[in-house]
Amino acid sequence: MMEKHRGFPGRLTGTDYQFVIRHAHKDGATKLVARERYADRRPADRKADAGFMLALWQHFGEEPFVRGNLDAGRLSWLFGREVVAAEDPFDPESYDALLRIDAARAQMSFPEIFA
Repeated sequence: MMEKHRGFPGRLTGTDYQFVIRHAHKDGATKLVARERYADRRPADRKADAGFMLALWQHFGEEPFVRGNLDAGRLSWLFGREVVAAEDPFDPESYDALLRIDAARAQMSFPEIFA
C-alpha cells in the first residue's frame, strides 16, 4: 500500500510537471537514482525543481517523510543532494522508504525558497 500525501500539490501550477502519482505501479516503485543537474538545464526544468523543493519544505520541513506517492522522476532530480535517505539500510525501490530534506544543502541550491 502506497501512502498518499494529502494536501501535497499534484503538479507545478500551470505546467505538466508532475509532483505525485495517483496509483502504485503494479511492479513496484520506480527506483530513485541521483540525476545530475547540469548548468544548461532549461529554465522550466529549474523552475519545476524549485517548485517541488518548495512543496517538500512546506509540507515536511526537516522531519523525515515516507516516499509514498511522490513522483520518482521529480524526486530523482533532488535525491542524493537536497533530499537524502533517512534510514539505513535504504531501499530506493520502496514506497515506504524514509527520506528527509538536507536543509543546509537545500538552502544553498534554492536560496529563493528560504529567503
